[in-house]
Amino acid sequence: MTKARRKPTDNLRREYKRSGFGNLVRGKYAQRLAETSNVVVLEPEVAKAFPNDRAVNNALRRLMRVAESTARSTATRRRRSAG
Repeated sequence: MTKARRKPTDNLRREYKRSGFGNLVRGKYAQRLAETSNVVVLEPEVAKAFPNDRAVNNALRRLMRVAESTARSTATRRRRSAG
């Protein structure tokens, strides 16, 4: 048994006129969105290692801590050997 097809209905109220909405501009906010959003697409083999965005963020935070501590210890060694 198949479902009866329904005719599409216009749900706009009669008092709404297209002219009342002003000019529509395609992509009007595209640049603002691009500047404020930060979307990163992971390659499939990398995505397999991370089940969700929280796991990716945690891994990146840990990597940042390691990089900071490594940079600090390297800078300390350079100062000691130079002096």
